[in-house]
Amino acid sequence: MKLRLNFRLVFLIVLLSAFAIREVALELRPSFLRPGLHMFAYVGNTADGTVSAIDLIKLASFATVPVGSGPSGLRAHPTRPEIWGVSSTGGYVWVLDCPSNRITSQIPVGSEPYALDFSPDGRLAYVAASGANSVLAIDTLSRKIIARGRAGRRPWIARVSPDGKTLVVSNRDDGTVSILDAATLAQIAVVPAVPDPEQIVILPDNSKAFVTSGAVNQISVVDLQRQVLLTNLAFGGPPSDLVLKPDGGELYIPSRDSHGLVIVNTNSNEVSDFLLLGMSPAAATFDPATETLYVSDFDADHIVPVAVATRQIGRPIQAGDGPSTLRLTPGGDILLVVDINSDDLAVIRTKTLQTGQASLSPPRPPTGLIPLGGQPRDLAIKVF
Repeated sequence: MKLRLNFRLVFLIVLLSAFAIREVALELRPSFLRPGLHMFAYVGNTADGTVSAIDLIKLASFATVPVGSGPSGLRAHPTRPEIWGVSSTGGYVWVLDCPSNRITSQIPVGSEPYALDFSPDGRLAYVAASGANSVLAIDTLSRKIIARGRAGRRPWIARVSPDGKTLVVSNRDDGTVSILDAATLAQIAVVPAVPDPEQIVILPDNSKAFVTSGAVNQISVVDLQRQVLLTNLAFGGPPSDLVLKPDGGELYIPSRDSHGLVIVNTNSNEVSDFLLLGMSPAAATFDPATETLYVSDFDADHIVPVAVATRQIGRPIQAGDGPSTLRLTPGGDILLVVDINSDDLAVIRTKTLQTGQASLSPPRPPTGLIPLGGQPRDLAIKVF
């Protein structure tokens, strides 16, 4: 009788454990992710020259892939299960095949590339080689360079317009922005901009580009149709990031030195609001479904949610040490935060179980802190 009771007890414990594991797995699996699909995150580790691959359902790192020194500019290919990035010190673009977690291509592009961008259909990848003063277009299927162009001195970043027709390049040493034909890389115009121009965002209607400065507390607004500088907007501190609302109506700019969030009306080209957020707002990402902006505070080690429609600031969400880059998974169920100082990835669920809607009351603490390599920076997410 005693053995039978023990057997029943063990069977019950095993059954309950299996049920609990299943419930956790279902809770972490986003509703759109049908069986057979994978959702992985890839983080570039600058100290190690590697990329960490993380299974976002199992919440575990399952591979560390050497990609070369100075990995930067990680981007998920729009249509194929590939992650593209650059080796800034190696001077090449690398391609990681997601199913095999192997580097399948290294494409020399010239010294000091820092970022890349894809054409809307994913057929082309664009890279500015800062040390070579050149811009290149790569056929993503054949992995061959099909066009080369010249911009100004130290072209920093190349961004393609949403219609795929225009390439906008920030020239750091010239204080200019080059506008190129995206198909041929022929120069269309050169427009003066803020000193040391760096980051670029382009409106969905292809009409304007907003460009940050690495030297002064300003951003430039460039008319891409008339190829002229419209204005330079001044802030209380240098811009740390640029996040465009998907409809293009507002631009959100965290600023560490001003300890807050600058909001720009992109129609009037004016600062429309400023929200004081904390110690050191570093980067942001936007959830279109809930119109919530999540801002990382690097020195305070937390994330600040902001309801942009009402300008309401939520209670901070604790992350790791030195949160910087952050991304939302497709559907906005999970917020991923790269922690530079603690070398890990914080995984935070953004939806409440009661309503299924985002809330400005703090979401649950990080579901997990996943170890990464040394000095993690860039982050890309791929579902395949």
